[in-house]
This record gives sequence, structure tokens and C-alpha cells, in this order.
Amino acid sequence: MDRINLREKYQQFDEHWTPKIIAELNGQYVKLAKVKGEMIWHSHAEEDELFVVQQGTLFMDFRDRTVVIGPGEILVVPKGVEHRPRTNGEEVWLMLIEPKSTKHTGEIQHELTVQNQEWI
Repeated sequence: MDRINLREKYQQFDEHWTPKIIAELNGQYVKLAKVKGEMIWHSHAEEDELFVVQQGTLFMDFRDRTVVIGPGEILVVPKGVEHRPRTNGEEVWLMLIEPKSTKHTGEIQHELTVQNQEWI
């Protein structure tokens, strides 16, 4: 049981859209990600996702609207809801909390899909 310094963890990687696992609790992973640009439309049939914006502004597109999430704000995307995270060109730092079974882009396979998410 050691403390985790988030800033130090973010400094360990530069890739976008490649979540890194930093902790595990109660069947959930805590992940950090740097994102920039646009992810693909996808959903997770069985898992909710919690997005915590640490730095920058995230735009979460849904088929009927867009939700803007700023630093210090969170958004829960319920299971089964199609969504597309994106930025306005700036790098955004996220923390994600989601079940260990959550696949990166749900059942969609794309060049952005990360199959094996790494621990840092």
C-alpha cells in the first residue's frame, strides 16, 4: 500500500488514447489517459464508465447531444450508451474508473483500440 502520485504517473507516458492502469479495487481498474483529437463511436454493453477530467476540456458526444466536462468534473457514461470522447485540439488528462472487464472500444475493433492495457 503505497501512495500514488498522479502527476508522476502522467509523466511516464505521452501516447494518446492508450489508458494506463495505476490501481485496482473491488473489481475496478483506475486508469490514466492522455487524449487529443477524436476517439471512435463505441459503447460498452455491460459496463458503466467514469471519466474524471484532470486537465483540459473533454467533449463527450452522444447521438443526441454533447456534454462538456472541465477540470475537476466527472461524467458517468451508462452501460450500453453509444459515445465518442473528443477534444478541441488540446491534450486532456483523464482518470477512468471502470470494471476490469471493460474493453477499450467495446466490441468495435479499430486502429485506436488497445487490446492489452499496461500497468504503470
